[in-house]
Amino acid sequence: MPSAVPFSTITELFDHLTTTFAHTARPVFQHKVDKVYRDISYADLRRSVERMMHGLAALGLRKQDTVAILSENRPEWVVADLAITALGAVDVPVYPTLTPKQLEFIFADANVRMAVVSNAFQLNKILKIKDALPSLKQIILMTERRSVDESSVISWSRVLEQGDRHAADHPHFVREALGSVTPEDLLTIIYTSGTTGHPKGVMLTHRNIVANIQSVLELLPISEADVLLSFLPLCHSFERMAGYYTGLASGATIAFAESVETVRDNLIEIRPTIMTTVPRLFERIQSRILRQVDAEPRAKRQVFHWAMRVGRQYARARRRGEIDGSLRIQYGVASFLVFSKLRERTGGRMRYFVSGGAGLPREQGEFFEALGLTVLEGYGLTECSPVLTVNRLDDFKFGTVGKPIPGVELKIADDGEILAKGPNIMQGYFNDAAATAEVIDAKGWFHTGDIGMFDPEGHLVITDRKKHLFVSSGGKNIAPQPIENLFLQSRLIDQFVLIGDGRMYCTALIVPEFDILAETARARGVDAARPADLVEHAAIRDLYAQEIDRLQKDLPNFERVRRFELLPEPLTVEGGEITPTLKVRRSVVEQKYRPLIEKMYREKN
Repeated sequence: MPSAVPFSTITELFDHLTTTFAHTARPVFQHKVDKVYRDISYADLRRSVERMMHGLAALGLRKQDTVAILSENRPEWVVADLAITALGAVDVPVYPTLTPKQLEFIFADANVRMAVVSNAFQLNKILKIKDALPSLKQIILMTERRSVDESSVISWSRVLEQGDRHAADHPHFVREALGSVTPEDLLTIIYTSGTTGHPKGVMLTHRNIVANIQSVLELLPISEADVLLSFLPLCHSFERMAGYYTGLASGATIAFAESVETVRDNLIEIRPTIMTTVPRLFERIQSRILRQVDAEPRAKRQVFHWAMRVGRQYARARRRGEIDGSLRIQYGVASFLVFSKLRERTGGRMRYFVSGGAGLPREQGEFFEALGLTVLEGYGLTECSPVLTVNRLDDFKFGTVGKPIPGVELKIADDGEILAKGPNIMQGYFNDAAATAEVIDAKGWFHTGDIGMFDPEGHLVITDRKKHLFVSSGGKNIAPQPIENLFLQSRLIDQFVLIGDGRMYCTALIVPEFDILAETARARGVDAARPADLVEHAAIRDLYAQEIDRLQKDLPNFERVRRFELLPEPLTVEGGEITPTLKVRRSVVEQKYRPLIEKMYREKN
């Protein structure tokens, strides 16, 4: 669908939107205040951004200066982003889960001049490293719940007050600033979280991001009538482009979830029509549904499983365009008895989800399709602004990431790597010409590092990360991701990390789904209350051995898991084992659990 207003930069998007819809009653954003969702109008947004633009200018911010945003999702994040970019400065969004040491590297590498932080906790991280950052001159604190005896720290409200004084002396400043931003200007430097080594700063211009927005809007129907629920971090390229900028460009309303933990409640409160998300959300929803079904009486369980069979048949028939009258009636009954109640858990108005950030197992997509909830999987990288492919509502295929979006060229190299070219490809890595040359070749092709193939209908299938391909000591190439996805279908497994690079055989580190495991243990008479006791119990280990054998029966011998260890606690972002987008940092996991891994390889075959 066309965008709500014409634009060639994010600054023009903001300007044209807030001018066109200045008097509309429809909110542009919604956020929780005192346990109630409040509206933010286009006029309110315009006023806040203009005041912040003046305030930042009064503090000395100039075009091409870099400003870090260290905050959870909230309206101030958006205001800061739009004000910084409208001044022609460059924002550097960073995850609020990062440690001071990680922040120090990014701030120093990007030569950050100012930082906007959400609260005292985030502020303290910056104060710990400030002496090592000579370029950092000013820190703006959004939440004003404590006084700070630090001359470089200024409150959000004081910045706005300085902005008001600056506006009185410079009445034409905003219009001149807005008109000075061009499509070729650098919009942002996004540091990739990475699974190994230091992150790299991806340089994206206005043209890069705008090209991606406009391509996506050609394919996915998003309009002024839609409501999006935003819960993925805005500092991540997927949510920023798809859930934030694309939502804005379509004229839709964007509601901020309070946190990842409250998404379940916020879905019911907001009743969104579209949502960008990652497969982990679907894993949690599916696991919760199946766990509740298992607790129901036998008759209700039978009704659910009958409904699921009907739902899958109906979904397959609908894709073929061959729904007969009998199946239509059965599906109506199944929807009334089961599916409508489950869809209400997402608010009851969901038109479709867009899933990215990691691979969506085919079984999950088919499960939700049977319920009447459409999940469109896409694929991309931060370096590509980020979307390269996406499934369409009228052309989707589970197990694939869809077809290339308009303007993007894809090809498969001789070694299977996916290469991309288009107006959305980054300018390069900041301060790292060598790394840039490694991924963008002389002909302008970006080397994604992913291995894939096109199916006969032109849908892209990702088989694995190139750098994650294992080579066993016997010379066999092993792609871990499809194997891991196979085991993640189990209701007993929460997280699964395959080990096997350079080894004689594959092993695995497994984090159980402890809620389900606890119920299963009680049913089997296992007396172990703590996770640490459960994972060591012989009966529980036997249970997982049986589950692994069941799931891997169709795998070739060299891909089968021969040994495993159950971990008593999950892999976390805070612990450094997974990235903020929930991808496993294999090197960190293997280092942390090296004794357990070596134990698996010391045991006899």
